[in-house]
Amino acid sequence: LLHGTGWVPWSGYVGATAGDKKQHIPPLLLNDGPQGFRAFPSVLHHGTSTQFPSGLSIAATWDEDAARTWGEAMGAEFVGKGASVQLGPGLCVARVPQDGRNFEYLSGEDPILGHDMVAQAIRGIQQTGVIANAKHWVMNNQETNRHGVTEVVDERTMYELYYVPF
Repeated sequence: LLHGTGWVPWSGYVGATAGDKKQHIPPLLLNDGPQGFRAFPSVLHHGTSTQFPSGLSIAATWDEDAARTWGEAMGAEFVGKGASVQLGPGLCVARVPQDGRNFEYLSGEDPILGHDMVAQAIRGIQQTGVIANAKHWVMNNQETNRHGVTEVVDERTMYELYYVPF
Protein backbone atom coordinates (compact mmCIF):
# COMPACT_ATOMS: atom_id res chain seq x y z
CA LEU A 1 0.00 0.00 0.00
CA LEU A 2 2.86 2.40 0.67
CA HIS A 3 4.78 1.63 -2.51
CA GLY A 4 2.01 1.04 -5.03
CA THR A 5 2.53 -0.34 -8.49
CA GLY A 6 4.28 2.60 -10.06
CA TRP A 7 3.32 4.05 -13.41
CA VAL A 8 0.31 2.34 -14.96
CA PRO A 9 0.67 3.27 -18.67
CA TRP A 10 -2.53 1.57 -19.84
CA SER A 11 -4.63 3.43 -17.29
CA GLY A 12 -3.44 7.01 -17.70
CA TYR A 13 -2.42 7.20 -14.04
CA VAL A 14 1.14 7.49 -12.78
CA GLY A 15 0.55 5.14 -9.86
CA ALA A 16 -1.94 2.88 -8.17
CA THR A 17 -2.42 0.78 -5.06
CA ALA A 18 -4.54 -2.33 -4.96
CA GLY A 19 -6.23 -1.50 -1.68
CA ASP A 20 -7.27 -4.12 0.86
CA LYS A 21 -10.94 -5.17 0.84
CA LYS A 22 -10.57 -7.06 4.11
CA GLN A 23 -9.39 -3.89 5.86
CA HIS A 24 -11.86 -1.66 3.95
CA ILE A 25 -9.03 0.26 2.29
CA PRO A 26 -10.01 1.34 -1.22
CA PRO A 27 -7.64 1.18 -4.18
CA LEU A 28 -5.99 4.49 -5.01
CA LEU A 29 -5.30 5.98 -8.43
CA LEU A 30 -2.56 8.61 -8.36
CA ASN A 31 -1.80 11.19 -10.99
CA ASP A 32 0.42 14.18 -11.53
CA GLY A 33 0.43 16.84 -10.65
CA PRO A 34 1.09 20.15 -9.10
CA GLN A 35 -0.54 22.06 -11.98
CA GLY A 36 -3.51 19.73 -12.40
CA PHE A 37 -4.32 16.39 -14.01
CA ARG A 38 -1.72 15.26 -16.53
CA ALA A 39 -3.52 13.45 -19.34
CA PHE A 40 -1.51 11.02 -21.40
CA PRO A 41 -2.17 11.38 -25.16
CA SER A 42 -2.23 7.61 -25.60
CA VAL A 43 -5.04 7.19 -23.08
CA LEU A 44 -8.04 8.87 -24.62
CA HIS A 45 -10.67 8.05 -22.00
CA HIS A 46 -9.40 10.86 -19.76
CA GLY A 47 -9.74 13.48 -22.46
CA THR A 48 -7.66 16.59 -22.18
CA SER A 49 -6.25 18.47 -19.20
CA THR A 50 -7.03 21.97 -18.06
CA GLN A 51 -4.11 24.38 -18.25
CA PHE A 52 -4.16 25.65 -14.67
CA PRO A 53 -1.91 28.50 -13.55
CA SER A 54 1.43 27.34 -12.19
CA GLY A 55 1.98 27.14 -8.45
CA LEU A 56 4.42 30.03 -8.68
CA SER A 57 1.77 32.15 -10.46
CA ILE A 58 -0.75 31.43 -7.72
CA ALA A 59 1.87 32.20 -5.06
CA ALA A 60 2.64 35.53 -6.71
CA THR A 61 -0.91 36.66 -5.95
CA TRP A 62 -0.40 36.23 -2.17
CA ASP A 63 -4.14 35.50 -2.21
CA GLU A 64 -5.04 32.53 0.00
CA ASP A 65 -8.61 32.46 -1.35
CA ALA A 66 -7.22 32.15 -4.87
CA ALA A 67 -5.04 29.26 -3.71
CA ARG A 68 -8.07 27.50 -2.26
CA THR A 69 -10.14 28.06 -5.41
CA TRP A 70 -7.21 26.79 -7.53
CA GLY A 71 -7.04 23.66 -5.38
CA GLU A 72 -10.81 23.10 -5.61
CA ALA A 73 -10.76 23.37 -9.39
CA MET A 74 -7.88 20.91 -9.72
CA GLY A 75 -9.51 18.52 -7.26
CA ALA A 76 -12.75 18.62 -9.25
CA GLU A 77 -10.90 17.68 -12.42
CA PHE A 78 -9.16 14.80 -10.64
CA VAL A 79 -12.49 13.50 -9.33
CA GLY A 80 -14.01 13.78 -12.79
CA LYS A 81 -11.20 11.68 -14.24
CA GLY A 82 -11.33 9.02 -11.56
CA ALA A 83 -8.12 9.86 -9.70
CA SER A 84 -8.11 9.67 -5.92
CA VAL A 85 -4.66 11.19 -5.24
CA GLN A 86 -3.21 14.38 -6.70
CA LEU A 87 0.58 14.35 -6.70
CA GLY A 88 0.70 17.99 -5.75
CA PRO A 89 0.77 20.75 -4.84
CA GLY A 90 4.46 21.48 -5.06
CA LEU A 91 5.95 23.63 -2.34
CA CYS A 92 9.73 23.53 -2.24
CA VAL A 93 11.47 26.82 -1.57
CA ALA A 94 13.15 28.14 -4.72
CA ARG A 95 16.83 28.48 -3.87
CA VAL A 96 18.47 27.65 -7.20
CA PRO A 97 17.24 29.92 -10.02
CA GLN A 98 18.05 27.31 -12.68
CA ASP A 99 15.86 24.62 -11.07
CA GLY A 100 13.59 23.26 -13.76
CA ARG A 101 10.69 22.94 -11.33
CA ASN A 102 10.56 26.34 -9.63
CA PHE A 103 7.36 27.11 -11.58
CA GLU A 104 5.58 24.27 -9.71
CA TYR A 105 6.21 25.54 -6.21
CA LEU A 106 3.84 27.63 -4.09
CA SER A 107 6.68 28.94 -1.96
CA GLY A 108 8.63 30.92 -4.46
CA GLU A 109 11.62 32.11 -2.46
CA ASP A 110 9.61 32.67 0.72
CA PRO A 111 8.97 29.77 3.10
CA ILE A 112 6.22 31.68 4.95
CA LEU A 113 4.40 32.33 1.66
CA GLY A 114 4.60 28.60 0.92
CA HIS A 115 3.31 27.74 4.39
CA ASP A 116 0.30 30.01 4.09
CA MET A 117 -0.61 29.26 0.47
CA VAL A 118 -0.22 25.50 0.60
CA ALA A 119 -2.63 25.14 3.51
CA GLN A 120 -5.39 26.66 1.41
CA ALA A 121 -4.49 24.79 -1.77
CA ILE A 122 -4.59 21.48 0.11
CA ARG A 123 -7.92 22.36 1.73
CA GLY A 124 -9.33 23.11 -1.72
CA ILE A 125 -8.07 19.85 -3.25
CA GLN A 126 -9.13 17.68 -0.34
CA GLN A 127 -12.62 19.14 0.02
CA THR A 128 -13.38 17.44 -3.32
CA GLY A 129 -12.50 14.05 -1.83
CA VAL A 130 -9.10 13.84 -3.52
CA ILE A 131 -6.00 13.26 -1.38
CA ALA A 132 -3.39 16.00 -1.83
CA ASN A 133 0.23 14.83 -1.77
CA ALA A 134 2.47 17.84 -1.11
CA LYS A 135 5.82 17.50 -2.83
CA HIS A 136 8.79 17.45 -3.30
CA TRP A 137 10.39 16.89 0.08
CA VAL A 138 12.88 19.52 1.20
CA MET A 139 15.90 20.60 -0.83
CA ASN A 140 14.65 19.40 -4.22
CA ASN A 141 16.32 22.40 -5.77
CA GLN A 142 17.73 21.07 -9.01
CA GLU A 143 16.81 18.71 -11.80
CA THR A 144 20.33 17.95 -13.02
CA ASN A 145 21.51 14.76 -11.29
CA ARG A 146 18.71 15.16 -8.74
CA HIS A 147 18.87 11.49 -7.75
CA GLY A 148 22.60 11.59 -7.08
CA VAL A 149 23.42 15.02 -5.70
CA THR A 150 24.35 15.38 -2.04
CA GLU A 151 23.17 18.52 -0.28
CA VAL A 152 24.68 19.59 3.00
CA VAL A 153 22.51 22.04 4.94
CA ASP A 154 22.81 22.98 8.59
CA GLU A 155 19.96 22.27 11.00
CA ARG A 156 18.97 25.90 11.53
CA THR A 157 18.57 26.45 7.78
CA MET A 158 16.50 23.27 7.49
CA TYR A 159 14.08 24.40 10.19
CA GLU A 160 13.90 28.08 9.28
CA LEU A 161 13.75 27.71 5.52
CA TYR A 162 13.12 24.28 4.06
CA TYR A 163 10.74 22.66 6.54
CA VAL A 164 8.41 25.66 6.95
CA PRO A 165 6.15 25.02 3.92
CA PHE A 166 5.82 21.35 4.85
